[in-house]
Amino acid sequence: MHRSLDLVGEKWSLLIVRNALRGESRFSQLRDNLGIPSDILAARLASLVDAGVLERRSYREQGERERFSYHLTEQGFALKTVLVALQEWGDEFSPNPGGRVSLTRDTSTGQHASLAFVGDDGSVLDAQNVSLVPGPAATISW
Repeated sequence: MHRSLDLVGEKWSLLIVRNALRGESRFSQLRDNLGIPSDILAARLASLVDAGVLERRSYREQGERERFSYHLTEQGFALKTVLVALQEWGDEFSPNPGGRVSLTRDTSTGQHASLAFVGDDGSVLDAQNVSLVPGPAATISW
């Protein structure tokens, strides 16, 4: 977990990934919609590109200089479950007085989607019965 947090655990990094999941890819979109200072955004984008979370692509609008857009990689898209888990946690334990800011829906059916622990056989597991156990690379005692 420590290595994961080093890559994406900073607030702005997670918000950039969230907005990229919403389809934002241009520096100006991210800056304006997040309200993030340009220097901090540039630094976070560079670190997310270096980490393999975002891919930088060149584009040029007619009469303009070359610019770059930022797109989620497979690794970046995989953070969707992390962000949904954080959203669900926040909705339960620190709810917005005005109601939920975003809803998780299946785009095909419109039905509510929530995260769950799923066993090898495909059954949904009770979160109370799921535990973290040491893996082969564990260096601390449990």
